[in-house]
This record gives sequence, structure tokens and C-alpha cells, in this order.
Amino acid sequence: PKPRPTDRPPGIWQTTTHGLRTYLKTPRLRGLFALSFATAAAGAMVIVNTVVYVRDRLNGTEQDTALAFAAVGAGSMIVALALPRLLDNRPDRPLMLAGGAVLAVALAAGITTPAWPALLLIWLILGAGTSLIQTPAGRLLSRSAHPGDRPAVYAAQFTLSHLCWLATYPLAGWLGATFGLATAFTVLAALTLAATIAAIALWPRQDPTALPHTHAETHHEHPHTHDAHHRHAHEGWEGPEPHTHPHRHAPLKHTHPYVIDHHHPVWPAR
Repeated sequence: PKPRPTDRPPGIWQTTTHGLRTYLKTPRLRGLFALSFATAAAGAMVIVNTVVYVRDRLNGTEQDTALAFAAVGAGSMIVALALPRLLDNRPDRPLMLAGGAVLAVALAAGITTPAWPALLLIWLILGAGTSLIQTPAGRLLSRSAHPGDRPAVYAAQFTLSHLCWLATYPLAGWLGATFGLATAFTVLAALTLAATIAAIALWPRQDPTALPHTHAETHHEHPHTHDAHHRHAHEGWEGPEPHTHPHRHAPLKHTHPYVIDHHHPVWPAR
């Protein structure tokens, strides 16, 4: 797609870190980061230890292993296909937090080292809980950035979520190999629960798109068009819009859809 224009300052550092800084300054995305860790903890248990559990603990076959993975995929697909209708009438936060709780409960159920039918059910639930978190994530990212900044914010989500996988993959393998699968279930369930509680704290219950906020008087220079933020006289040399020239912003208090950008570097206190 054709790149969208942005008004952020030029420079390698600004360009490279903009998405990450936007992500970490946005409360709902900090909550998403915590839930991404919950997803990684549950997913690591499935991806790293399914073969070990089915083949060594249950004496299953290669076909049984494939069926266990299919159960995870089925749970994920069922929820992913059902969610769009639910999200038409419900906010993202309760469903995504429910996904974290589902993952924690399913991992806790694995502590009992279940037999084959129960394992399939737990794996199905883990897939469903994962999809409850991951399916709406793109909506949060889209809400939290201007069109021109969305690639950077999506890249930040990719980076941070994979950082979670980088931590949980070896942890799941080391716990299972050193202390046993019941211990792996226990630790990963506790981490998933802690991540979900962190998401509840980081992501405010009231999360409107438009927020009232105040701008102090500002003198700066950036690409802009004449809009509610830019009402000033021109001398004729500035060129066609969008154009760049030094200009002043008078003090202003207003309400509009709020995202972190060059004009809004800090999330407003509420």
C-alpha cells in the first residue's frame, strides 16, 4: 500500500522508535502487551510440550499428537469465527481479559496431568482463549494510531509479542524437562494469571476513543494542513498544503479521538 503521510519529526531514531514509544504510552496497548505474555505462556506450553506429553506421558502415536494440535486450532478457529458478531455489540476489553482468564484456568487444569480426552478438551480451551486475545488485537492497534503511524505500531506489537515468546519458549521446555510437566503447567498458569491481572490494572475499564485534553502554547515546525489545530496567516512562500514552516499554536482545550503523536506525546490524566 502507498505510505500514508506522517507529521512526526524526521530522523532515524524518531522513525525507528516511534511505534514502540506510541505503544508503551497507550494504556490499552500496555494491557495488550500483558495479554500477549499470557498468550505466549499458554502457547509455549502447547507448542513445546505437546509432543512430550502425548508421546511420553500418554504413550500416544504421531496421529494422536496431530489430533492434539488440531484441537488447539479448532478452539482458535471457532472463537475467531464467532467473535466478529460479538464485537459488534461489545467492547474489546472484557472479551480479551476473559481470554486471559480462560488460559490461566485451562493451564491450571493441566496440573492434574489429565488423560487423553481431558487433554484434548484443555487444548481446545487453550486455543479458544488464545483467539479471544489475538483476534481483537488488530482493532486496538488501529484505534491507537493515525493511519500513517499504524505500520510502526503494528511492528511494535510484533516485536513485543515475540519478546514474550522468546521468554516463554525456553521456560516451558526447561520446566518440563527439569521439574516435570505438572510443574510446567503450574508455573505457566501462575504467569498467565499474573499477566491477566496486570492487563486489568494497565488497561482502564473506561477507555473511550475521544478524550478531553489541554494543549499549552507551542511554537514548532512540522508538515500540516489548515484544520482546527492550524489556523494562522500565510505570506505566500509556504507552498501547497501539506507544508512545513514555523508556526504557533495558541493554548487550547478540546476533545477528539486521542492517539499518541507529535502533538500528543503523553496520555492525558483522567
